[in-house]
Amino acid sequence: MSSTLAEGRGEAADVLTNRTYDEIAVGDSASLEHTISRDDIALFALVTGDANPTHVDPEYAASPGKKGLTAHSLLGGSLLSALLGDRLPGPGTVYRRQAFDFLKPPMQGDTLHVEIVAKEKQAGGIVAFDCRATNQHGETLFTGRAEVIAPTEKISRVRAALPKVGLKRHDKWNRLTALAKSLDPLPTCVVYPCDESSLRAAVEAADEGIIEPIVVGPLERIEAVAANAGINVLRFECIDVPDAEAAAQAAVVRVNQGAQALMKGSLHTDELLKAVVAKDSGLRGSRRMSHCFVMDVPGHDDVLIVTDAAVNIAPTLDVKADIVQNAIELARALGIEPRVAILSAVETVNPKMQSTVDAAALKHMAERGQITGGLVDGPFAFDNAINLDAARIKGITSPVAGRANVLVVPDIEAGNMLAKNLTFMADADAAGIVLGALVPIVLTSRADSVLTRLASAALAALVVHHTSVAL
Repeated sequence: MSSTLAEGRGEAADVLTNRTYDEIAVGDSASLEHTISRDDIALFALVTGDANPTHVDPEYAASPGKKGLTAHSLLGGSLLSALLGDRLPGPGTVYRRQAFDFLKPPMQGDTLHVEIVAKEKQAGGIVAFDCRATNQHGETLFTGRAEVIAPTEKISRVRAALPKVGLKRHDKWNRLTALAKSLDPLPTCVVYPCDESSLRAAVEAADEGIIEPIVVGPLERIEAVAANAGINVLRFECIDVPDAEAAAQAAVVRVNQGAQALMKGSLHTDELLKAVVAKDSGLRGSRRMSHCFVMDVPGHDDVLIVTDAAVNIAPTLDVKADIVQNAIELARALGIEPRVAILSAVETVNPKMQSTVDAAALKHMAERGQITGGLVDGPFAFDNAINLDAARIKGITSPVAGRANVLVVPDIEAGNMLAKNLTFMADADAAGIVLGALVPIVLTSRADSVLTRLASAALAALVVHHTSVAL
């Protein structure tokens, strides 16, 4: 007499009970269904080391003649291990032999129905199974035959808790850089790129079509750095000046002649900003300059804009209003509907905590039209700004609570700690930009990854494009 066991992989029983050799009859079967996700494919590639672009490179998989990301054929085949080890025969099973005929590759998003049927019992406790997998369209992906040594002892065990595994992805950066690459390259003064890191950042952004570099600094020194790094810097416009101060001043002049952004090289940020804010620079805007980290936090749906963590040390209320407005305009340039949370240690106004008083005032300024373009609310603690459950527990009703994508910190110390905590504890990447002058200023660090440096340049390109469209 045969029997059938069916199971959805995500709905497995808490207790695993096997079928012994004596309990198994020819014709017994078991099956499961599993939808193949992108993470499944990436994890299988990570474990096996198989980085075939047909599995892990979306751009390659979308090229002419390709149908999208395919899963490794053995990923589908490996589901048999779950059936044999968990269901039939179950705990105590020893895999002996496996043969496959792969007929069609599984695709990302396919729902696989995998089935085994006992076909033969042999001496020595061996059971042979026919194996088959189909997709949601009823197409057969593989057939095969498995042989196992079935257990002779009855076993029933609580299913072990498997570890949680997270993948560090920065797809948000890919989307931003793709948008920037669809625009004309942004003429950008690269100021004093006298080390390989800053020079390479500009070259990488140029090679991707995001910026058109104008190299400003001591050309002989820059050429020596470029030669050591294998970079041809002379293919770009170059302005030869003797030192960092002269480079900052020359870059400001070049912006007034048509360049549309500044990119910090290896000079100090203060040296560059001093030239920008000079009364005769022509670059001073109507608002206070402020810095934004645009952070790609793995596992978080939206980018997070954290401001100001680099320029304004202890901003007053009027400066915070400019910080908020700059961040709102950045968010809109990135295609984000700004939901601005003014952060503090608590979510209620306390006259003894100036940050909560400022938060209430900023919210009121937005309601009166003194700050425009986004939803502004506060004060919020960090948890109830970005987590809906935390906001509900505190009884906070607000379109911003739990859903904020712009986080305005009380001062530079809080901003620096928040950004670095997200970077080092949550594997976030942070692109940086200074706003408030007439052109955006790109800040990169020698510790930045290639993707982060490209994202920082992309921010400037998107800001300039958004401003030109608005005008």
